[in-house]
Amino acid sequence: MDSHVRDALVTNYESLIEILDLPDPDDRHILAAAIKGRADLIITTYLKDFPAAKLAEWEIEAQHPDDFLKHQFHISQPIFLQAVQTVRLRLKNPPKSVDEYLDTLRAQGLLATVSEIEAFDQFI
Repeated sequence: MDSHVRDALVTNYESLIEILDLPDPDDRHILAAAIKGRADLIITTYLKDFPAAKLAEWEIEAQHPDDFLKHQFHISQPIFLQAVQTVRLRLKNPPKSVDEYLDTLRAQGLLATVSEIEAFDQFI
């Protein structure tokens, strides 16, 4: 990721960890890195570990990956579908058909995302 996304690696966040309060103390480094990296969102399936009230003071929200991806799809359908196709076609061991790939996404809990994109199967 570092070679493709400038400033993707967040460093020097460790001093924030001790002042943060989350239900699971082992997750504080995630919030610390988000603060230091000036992130708006933490994308996680563990929403209960990142309560809105705890993140609000830092102006950060937690969002489920399915919601995040669905929003990205609505921002630019062609770009999103091209990215999905690129990821699917990179799968080599084993390769996956469109239906198999959509089943994989469903199994990962991305039901709303699949619901949005499955009608565009010819582009995936």
